[in-house]
Amino acid sequence: MNDMTAGPQLRPVHEHTFATHDGVDLFYRHWPAVHGPSRGAIVMFHRGHEHSARMAHLVDELVLPDFDFFAWDARGHGRSPGARGDSPSFGTSVRDVQTFVEHIGVQHGIRAEDIGIVAQSVGAVTVATWVHDYAPPIRGMVLASPAFRVKLYVPFALPGLRLMRRAFGNFFVTSYVKAKFLTRDPARIASYDTDPLLSKAISVNVLLGLQEAADRVVADAQAITVPTQLLISGSDWVVHHAPQHAFFDRLGAAEKERHVLHGFFHDTLGERDRAAAVDRMRAFIIRVFAAPRVRRNLLDADQHGFTREEADALAAPLPALSPRGLYWSATRASLRFGGLLADGVRLGHATGFDSGSTLDYVYRNRASGRSPVGRHLDRTFLDAIGWRGIRQRKLDVEALLRDASARLRAVGAPVHIIDIAAGHGRYVLEAVAGMQNRPDSILLRDYSALNVEHGTALIHDKGLADIARFATGDAFDRASLAAITPRPTLGVVSGLYELTPDNTPVRESLGGLGDAIAPGGFLVYTGQIWHPQLELIARALTSHRRGEAWVMRRRTQEEMDQLVAAAGFRKLAQRIGESGIFTVSLAQRVAG
Repeated sequence: MNDMTAGPQLRPVHEHTFATHDGVDLFYRHWPAVHGPSRGAIVMFHRGHEHSARMAHLVDELVLPDFDFFAWDARGHGRSPGARGDSPSFGTSVRDVQTFVEHIGVQHGIRAEDIGIVAQSVGAVTVATWVHDYAPPIRGMVLASPAFRVKLYVPFALPGLRLMRRAFGNFFVTSYVKAKFLTRDPARIASYDTDPLLSKAISVNVLLGLQEAADRVVADAQAITVPTQLLISGSDWVVHHAPQHAFFDRLGAAEKERHVLHGFFHDTLGERDRAAAVDRMRAFIIRVFAAPRVRRNLLDADQHGFTREEADALAAPLPALSPRGLYWSATRASLRFGGLLADGVRLGHATGFDSGSTLDYVYRNRASGRSPVGRHLDRTFLDAIGWRGIRQRKLDVEALLRDASARLRAVGAPVHIIDIAAGHGRYVLEAVAGMQNRPDSILLRDYSALNVEHGTALIHDKGLADIARFATGDAFDRASLAAITPRPTLGVVSGLYELTPDNTPVRESLGGLGDAIAPGGFLVYTGQIWHPQLELIARALTSHRRGEAWVMRRRTQEEMDQLVAAAGFRKLAQRIGESGIFTVSLAQRVAG
């Protein structure tokens, strides 16, 4: 098959595929370095509707002969399989980026630390979401005209698309943007109009997922510390400028630069005068690769930084008679009324909305109440975005527990599981059902006598009393954790550190796990990097800590990973739900 490109390629190219997490083989191109040993790799991500061949001209134009280049065809694009313009979800496409970078490391021997990114439009949003959610240690990224908000030109288009999807399910939207509004380059216009691998369709699932992720990443761009160059096309007919500027202004990277390219249309890297953009890109890439990647130390982010300031603002009381004070007072009153009818709301008030009992109720996901109205209120409560994220987190914890258990069995090691703050322990006990071989032992611990009682009953209900036991324990007592017997080979800490704003007790807890788990063992840990309802939680819900307000300080994924690394663990894998709230990661204890 002949792909349409912007011109003849001077560097040899090899064609490959890599397998995604769900078994789909995606197509990619690889241009090896041609001068001496490779200094690293530039990985390119195309815009929506297009494919890797339409970025191939950059390999020669950037004049970086000592770098490898890679470019993929995203799902549903170019020579990769799938319905054109579709993906199981936008989050799936983001995870594909992680899998692609991991593949480059394994197959081509190039570490993430030696990778720079060049991404355009939809590809730029996909990469920005990946960097925000997974915190990869890449060297830097160039984002060209990121599609943080697409110009749909129809009033109320997004709400209308959401309503139509709810009524009809997934469907496809066709782009009617003509090539002459993408670029002023006659060769690019001609190739766009005749390229058989282009697709003008995009699924509504992907379009809406793109917008939701873009809104989240722009709002929380302070979490991104990767050196970033932003290229903005000054005469863009396709995407809005304002979110690009907001993203840059909030960006947490110490090294960042923004260039507005006046007169450029949306196809920034395929414009007629793109040499102005390419020269800036080349200078940026050379500069970020000239020195080692220095990552910001976030171990003290609990003392200063934007998430500390955010939590302090949520903890500050509101004037009782102010509009916001009255609003949240009414919200609390409505929840108290709801607790009279809805069992889940009543349980949250009784034990704390962050308690093990409430979480176990959320896991079971069966609405209950004192009338049809109560059951309806309870269903609304259980369907809140945070609780949906909690249930996805449970599934991700179970998946990584099974993964870690299989890795231990593969090297002939025993599987001794310890969960240091298990609540009722449901996710650990139900993960066992999916394991090929049962663990050698399971120790569940919790500070709450009520949780120990209910967890012990659940162990018996699951028929695991011969290998599992529940005990009272302090998850922040390093000496107590270090003394656990038998010595664990697989530690679990789920939903605990999200409730603790300070890093000192978290470091003590992780240090205890590092002491307890021998090199080669594993740790499954969770994080909360984002939440759209932080103020609702802080102003209206109570914690298990003596009825106090439930104020949470978010940790970025980079902060969470640094805390785990400081305890002697190396991160291996990560999962994140579609809402982008909770992450679950797998790390291995390293020697030294």
